[in-house]
Amino acid sequence: MFPVNPDKKSFGKTLLNSALLLAGSIIFALNMNTFIAAGDLVPGGFSGLSILIQGLFQKYLNVEIPFSVLNIGFNLVPALIAFRLVGKRFTILSCFSIFLSSILVDLLPKYEIVDDPLLIAVFGAIFGAIGIVLILNSGASSGGTDFIAMSLAAKFQTSNSFTYMLLFSATVILIYGWQFGMDKALYSIIYQFCYTQVINTFYKRYKKKTLFIITEDPEQLSKALIEITNHSATVWPGDGAYTKKHRYVVYTVLSDNDIRKISRYISQNMPGTFVNVLNSDEVIGNFFIRPLD
Repeated sequence: MFPVNPDKKSFGKTLLNSALLLAGSIIFALNMNTFIAAGDLVPGGFSGLSILIQGLFQKYLNVEIPFSVLNIGFNLVPALIAFRLVGKRFTILSCFSIFLSSILVDLLPKYEIVDDPLLIAVFGAIFGAIGIVLILNSGASSGGTDFIAMSLAAKFQTSNSFTYMLLFSATVILIYGWQFGMDKALYSIIYQFCYTQVINTFYKRYKKKTLFIITEDPEQLSKALIEITNHSATVWPGDGAYTKKHRYVVYTVLSDNDIRKISRYISQNMPGTFVNVLNSDEVIGNFFIRPLD
């Protein structure tokens, strides 16, 4: 088997990420002009705020403001902050996604696929979340409150900022309901719930899992963990209850992506090693998260 050229591998990864970013941005725009427009829903974040402002100007001043003007404008300052705190490449890719999807929302026609509000809320959430997952897996984001949450998380090493952004989205939805009907707000909450669940299912960057690994060679495994995942481990001595042989228990916590890497290494280089993987709801303390850039 011939070795893979690193330049070709890097080019292939860049091409794949570009395709994911493009596809995700198009799906975002299509979702805005089909499910969300048909159901008069308001999503969370700055896209929801843009729809709210659009509706208020149309209702009280009879003035129609393009979605792209509002959404891009709201993202300018958060993008500058994210550029400094989160990462240059991540922010540039995210800005490209924001610009492309916002322009497409104004250019593409609005089309009603179904007229049942519950179907619109559920399937619109699934369709929209798939677009966002593609963007996230390309190494970018849809911007808006993601910029703010990730900047605060990078600055203060806390995940509470994402909770604050969720409260912001809830406020936007409630104001929209107060102005345009609480039924639309309630369906928007259903949309937001399903949307979040789909993203949590398919985007695993921030998911953590605990590994208990039974091995005869903890030094080799610990070295591999540090080199492959940049995570260390705790080693406990033990004895097999059946074999009576001396073993070691290696305990560590990894992200979902890192688990796939270390599992591949173990299966190829350490046959007979036993691995137990558990979900970790919360980790308190120093936990390395690979930088986006």
